[in-house]
This record gives sequence, C-alpha cells and structure tokens, in this order.
Amino acid sequence: MLNTNGVRLASEPDFAKRLADLGPGFEVYLQFDSLRPEALKRIRGADLTRQREKALENLEAAGLSTTLVAVIAKGANDDECGEIVRHALQYACVRGVTFQPVQDAGRNLGFDKNRDRAMLTDIRRSIVETSGVFVPEDILPLPCNPEEIAIGYGVRSGSTVMPVTQLFPTEVLLGAAGNTISFESSPALKARLFDLLSLSTAGPNTGETLHQFLCCLPAFQGPASLTYENVFRVVIVQFLDRFNFCIGAVKRSCIHFVTPKGQIIPFDTYNLFYRDGVAAPRPRETADA
Repeated sequence: MLNTNGVRLASEPDFAKRLADLGPGFEVYLQFDSLRPEALKRIRGADLTRQREKALENLEAAGLSTTLVAVIAKGANDDECGEIVRHALQYACVRGVTFQPVQDAGRNLGFDKNRDRAMLTDIRRSIVETSGVFVPEDILPLPCNPEEIAIGYGVRSGSTVMPVTQLFPTEVLLGAAGNTISFESSPALKARLFDLLSLSTAGPNTGETLHQFLCCLPAFQGPASLTYENVFRVVIVQFLDRFNFCIGAVKRSCIHFVTPKGQIIPFDTYNLFYRDGVAAPRPRETADA
C-alpha cells in the first residue's frame, strides 16, 4: 500500500506504471478530499484539484488499484461525500472511497472540535442521502470496532454498484439463522461475514472472500468471473484524538502499526503518543485552555 498526496503521480506518468509492476497485491491510497478548490485550501492549504485529477488519470492509465481517501471537515466538504463516491465510479481503477473525519493531529492547524469535526454518523448519512448507491442498511458497523468504523461493500459493473446487502433475500437470512438474524447460530456464515467485513480483505483478497461468503447463502450464486475489479466499497474510519479519546475504543482497535522492534501499536495511540518515534507524554491543558 502507498499512501500519497498524488503530486509525484501527477507529474510523472511513468511512476504509476512502475508502481503497477508491484501488483497484484499493491494498491494506492490517494488523498482526495474534495472536488472544490476552496475546500482543499481550507483542509490542505492549497488548491490541489488539478494534481489530484492528473494523478487519478495516470493511475487509471496504468490500471493500478486505487482507493480515494477523503478527510472530511464539517462545513468544508461534508456535503460532498456522495459526489466523491460518484466521481470515484467514473474510474475503473478505483476500488472504493475511505472517508476519515478530521482529527486533531498532524498539520491540522487551528482545529476547533466544535466547528470542524464531522461525526461518523454524519458522513454515513451524507453518503446514504447523496450518493444514489447505498441505503442505510448497506453501511454496517465493523464488528471489531463498531463505534469507530463502518463499511459497505458492493458488486460493481462499470459505474453501477449493487450493494452486497441487497443481494440476500430476508427469508434466506432468516432461514440460515432460525427465528432471528443472529450470525452466531451459523458458525460458517459468521466466520465468512467477519472475514468479509475485515479491513484485511480491503484489497485483492476481497473477491475471493466475497465468493466464500456467498457460498454460505444457497439462494445466490456469484459469477465465476467476479474479481477484485468488481468490488467497490465505502469505509468510514473515525480516529481518536485528545478530544474524543476512549480507552475502550483503543482496546477494540483493528488498525495497527507494527514497529521494527515488533511492537503492535493501535493507530490512534500511535498518532497521539508515538508519531515522533518515541513514547512521550503529551502536555496537559490547563483549566483555562
């Protein structure tokens, strides 16, 4: 995986081609916060619209699997979620969009928790109301950390997406789970569902995992030609900062950094305490702050 602002990808078409040679398990996570210059100036400090689009064009030409990553700030681009999803579907190389509510970390100068923070539920609602792709039942809390991550998968054909949750008749789910929708009563279905909704499958393994999940539902037969190129997902990942820090959420974290020394550090605590390369206490705010 390469997390990038796309500047080099925009200026060097051959760079995307060289990255494509690292496939098929390689994917680019492209910073793509907005389609509007004014929003980019507020979030990134510069209008990078042209660079983002050129980078995306080069990634498309190289056929390199790409996920668009949008940091969402309230009042800046929180009304663009659906538009970004539809824009992503214009490119065959894009496998989905990851939305990240802005957090108080990094170069986020002048952050105001009451003014700038968009909540996970706000973004989910915006996607549902404006994308024309997903309904509320399609974007589900991730089992490992339901308060911080929500995800929706779809089977893609061109710019058309059929959400996975709409492929299963209610009676099939009820039949598989007795008189309630309880995946615990079906160990095989539960295991496949957790595999499907795991962030570890947000890559080339997704197509195979989707096949394995659908095998547990006899009313649906997945096409043999289903591949990672037929998968489209939206992911909402809400990270912690000093204003919303929660020990319970840290314990449920399913996104981690692994250090060269073999330490496994939750993403949120890494940003807050380990980003400088050493564990360091952060200064407390005074009562007047």
